Amino acid sequence: MLLGIPGCMLFGESTSYTDAERLLGLCMDAGVNFFDTAEMYPVPQRAETQGASEEYLRRWLQSGGVRREGVLLASKVAGPSGQMTWLRGGPHKVDAANIQQALDGTLRRLGTDYVDLYQIHWPDRYVPMFGDSEYDPVYAYDGAVPLEEQLEAMGRAVRAGKVRYVGLSNETPWGLCKALATASLDSSLPRVVSLQNAYSLTCRTFDSGLAEVCHLEGVGLMAYSPLAMGLLTGKYQAPGGGPPAARLNRYRGRYAEAESRYGPKPNVREAVAAYCALAAEAGLSPVQMALRFVLSRPLVSCAVIGATNPDQLAELLVAAEPGWGSGTGSAVSEGSGGRGEGAQWLPAEVLEAIDRIHMQHPNPTP
Repeated sequence: MLLGIPGCMLFGESTSYTDAERLLGLCMDAGVNFFDTAEMYPVPQRAETQGASEEYLRRWLQSGGVRREGVLLASKVAGPSGQMTWLRGGPHKVDAANIQQALDGTLRRLGTDYVDLYQIHWPDRYVPMFGDSEYDPVYAYDGAVPLEEQLEAMGRAVRAGKVRYVGLSNETPWGLCKALATASLDSSLPRVVSLQNAYSLTCRTFDSGLAEVCHLEGVGLMAYSPLAMGLLTGKYQAPGGGPPAARLNRYRGRYAEAESRYGPKPNVREAVAAYCALAAEAGLSPVQMALRFVLSRPLVSCAVIGATNPDQLAELLVAAEPGWGSGTGSAVSEGSGGRGEGAQWLPAEVLEAIDRIHMQHPNPTP
């Protein structure tokens, strides 16, 4: 099962502990045992709830129903913000001291001695992200923490047994190459094994430059937001903009990072409408097509999904099963399927139609 479930991103905000416990149990029953969180979660972030996601995972792990060694836990140190003043004053940078303090806090909240994967949530330098796609040197600033210092801090954590593997998130080709090259010159530094970036029908920017780096360097893509924060379910296409309780409606005005990327822009609505129409034509739900497209990509190691209720999770779990079976309207030979074998996830004609829509509406949610 090529899924992680950072519905953990919502644990402590829109998802109560009781609901989180149920979702986690359903995941384990389905063979999904990789859970990704972050020190700043849940979102939208605020002082009163910061760290609740990790604390929910600790409560679940300590409830006696699961062994620590039976799950994989990933977390992240927050990048520079200045807006989350409750988190080490901003945080203002991702230097060695901040990494150590963040990691120790994460381990305490998770109630564990180690995390399987520790990631830098976003770079400590200017990069276009969360809706921006073009680099503007005007916004570059001095004083960014060198990747060498960050890797040294991560290396100390690995040697101390606090971290098993190291990853990056929301990173660029330059940043990933720099981190890999730096580690190749110093055996004491950990090598980045994963990249957690957005990837979906409406965000394929990874394919432009990062794909080559990941392919040649053996770095796996953890594709977050495969449903474009729910846009690709089609629910926001409804008259009035969709259900009031849906995340982009419920937290309107409180979630700038989401609104800048997934807000109701004309090109976004047109792209989503085209993909939903294609899914209906292919006899698929929009969720099935969107998730299966991501899992069909050859460099995707896992899709990072979010679910707030059992029905959502059940649909995602079914969609993540390789091969065609009941209700898909197609068939595939027994035993086929697997990560990156596109035709085993979606018919060739559907993949070709997806590419045509992508040419008409390229990356509306970068």
